[in-house]
Amino acid sequence: MKKIKKEELENLQELNTEFNKVKTQLGDLTLQKYGLCLKVEQLKKQFQEAEQGLMKTYGENAVVNLETGEVKEKEKDGENK
Repeated sequence: MKKIKKEELENLQELNTEFNKVKTQLGDLTLQKYGLCLKVEQLKKQFQEAEQGLMKTYGENAVVNLETGEVKEKEKDGENK
């Protein structure tokens, strides 16, 4: 029976180990991406709910400055900004 050299076998084993490690990391990243996508959808829903609550309180044309909390009426088309 023929065998490959010890160095050749070790090289193949190292490459295979590294390949499996990278595949596992890729799987982990895919799971993280999926979790983050779910979180984005959850945050979008919460933002919409908060926005609807503010619209009930301040009116449908209210625009909130996210830095200052100032509430203004939405500018109508044709008005200067």
